[in-house]
Amino acid sequence: MTDTPKTSRRNLLLGVGGGVALAAVAGGAGYAIGHSGDSTTATPPVEPVAGPPKYRSRPDLRTLPDVTITVPANATAPGYIFLTPASGAGLWGPLIIDDKGSPVWFRKVPDPATVAIDFKVQQYRNKPVLTWWEGTIGGTGGQGVGQGEFVIADENYREITRVRAAGTEQADQHDFVITPRDTALFWIYDPVPMDLSAKGGPADGVLHDGVIQEIDIATGKRVFEWRARDHVTLDESNAPLPQGDSAHLPYDYFHPNSVGLDADGHLIISSRHTWTCYKINKKTGEVIWRLGGRKSDFALADQAKFSWQHDFRRRRDGSYSMFDNGAGVTKERDYSRGLVLKLDEQKKTATFVREFVHPDRLSAPTQGSFRELADGGSFIGWGQMPHFTEFAADGKVRLSGHLPKDNQSYRAYKAEWSGAPLDQPALGLSVENGGVTVSVSWNGNTRVAKWRARSGSQPRTLTAAVEGPRTGFETRLTIPGTPEYVVADALDAAGKVLGTSSAIPVRV
Repeated sequence: MTDTPKTSRRNLLLGVGGGVALAAVAGGAGYAIGHSGDSTTATPPVEPVAGPPKYRSRPDLRTLPDVTITVPANATAPGYIFLTPASGAGLWGPLIIDDKGSPVWFRKVPDPATVAIDFKVQQYRNKPVLTWWEGTIGGTGGQGVGQGEFVIADENYREITRVRAAGTEQADQHDFVITPRDTALFWIYDPVPMDLSAKGGPADGVLHDGVIQEIDIATGKRVFEWRARDHVTLDESNAPLPQGDSAHLPYDYFHPNSVGLDADGHLIISSRHTWTCYKINKKTGEVIWRLGGRKSDFALADQAKFSWQHDFRRRRDGSYSMFDNGAGVTKERDYSRGLVLKLDEQKKTATFVREFVHPDRLSAPTQGSFRELADGGSFIGWGQMPHFTEFAADGKVRLSGHLPKDNQSYRAYKAEWSGAPLDQPALGLSVENGGVTVSVSWNGNTRVAKWRARSGSQPRTLTAAVEGPRTGFETRLTIPGTPEYVVADALDAAGKVLGTSSAIPVRV
C-alpha cells in the first residue's frame, strides 16, 4: 500500500491550500447530477400541500410518491420491487412495492439531510435480511460521494445492526455486499493529499481514493482493505480535474460504484471514471485483469464497449453483466442498457451476448442497476431516470413502471420477501353517506390477504363484521350505520387472524 501522510477528512474536504468548502447535499440531487459543472447545491424540502391524507390509516405517509405501472405484469418473476425514492419532497427512505405499484412497506429515514440508498434483500447468518445505506451525499462535478453507514433489518423490520467503516472514515453509498462468511464489502471515498501536476492540477491537490473495506459484521473488525491508488494510475481516468476555485477539491479519478465476489472468491469491481471493470486477487490485492477502459486486457468489439458504467456482476452461466450508462460527464451512446458479455480469459476476448434496452431508449447519465432474476429474467433500475423494467430471458418486457418524474432511485431490485411487522394494523375512520368508511393498512406485512372490520357499542363486544380482500397498501370497507366503536382484523389467505388494530371510537 502507498505510504502517504494522513490528513483529516475535514481538512481535505475544506480543500488543502484552497479554502473552498465542499457542501453536503441534503436533497438527493448530489448523486443525481451527472454532468461536469452541474451544481451540488442543497435542494430544500418541499412542504406537503394541505388536503386529505393519501392514506387515512397512515396520514404520516402523505407525500409517499405514487408509482406508475406502464407495462402491466405479465408472467413476471415472483417477488417485490425494492426502491429508494429521493426527491425534493423530503420523504426519503426504503420502499417496497408490488407488481401493481402499490406500496408494501416504507420507512422514512432520519432528518436532517439523510437519504437511503441501495435497498435490497440479502442473506445474513443464513436468514433473509433487508439492507440499505443511510447518510448524506455531496460531491464534486455532480458526482455523488456518501458519508454514512449500512442498516441490516430482519423480517420483522427490526434493526439487527449497523455496519460502519473501520477507522475515521465513513462508508460510501454505492454498494454493500454481505458475503457467505458474514462479512460486508463496501467502498470508502478517502480524500488523500496528491500531486496532481502531471494531470494539469495543483501540486498540493487532493485525490479521492477508492477504498474497499471488508468488515466482520458481528465484531466490526476490518479483515481486508484495498486502495485503488496502489494499483490504478491517474492516466486511466476519463474524469476531468476540478477547475478554478474548485481546483483544490478532491479529484474523483476512480469513482468506484460496485464490488462483489466472482465464482472463485476473488473480487470484481466497477470504476465509473476509468470505464473499467477490474478483477482483484482477494489475497494479494493485485489486479488480475482489466475489462474496458484505456488499459483493457480484453479486446472488445464496438457492440461490447461500455462507458460510465455501474453494477458489474457475475451471472449464473459464467457471463458478466453491467448497467452501461453510456453517458456521464460525456455522452458516448444514445441510450443506456443492461449489457451481458462473455469473457475468454485465455484468449483475452470479450464477446457481446445481449443488451436490454428500455422501450423508450432511456439515457441515464448517473446511477442504475442490472440484475439477473432467479427464473432467468433480468431487472433494471434506470437510476437518474426514475424507471424500472423487468425483462424475460429473451429480452421481452414483462413489467415496466416509474416513480414521479421529480424522483429517482439509485438502484431498483426485485426479490422475494416475507415481512411480519410486530406492530398493530393501522385504522382510520370517516363517517360518510350514512355509514362508516373503514381504512386499514399494515405497513410491511406481506401475508395479509383479507381484512375484516368489526363494530358495536362497546370495545370488547364488537360482533357485527364486514370483510373484503386486500386491495393495496390501504383497503377500505364500509360499515352501515354509525356504531360506537370499530376494530379491524388482518387475515391471511386461510382466514387466520394475523393481527388486530386498536378499537377506535366513531366520531360524527
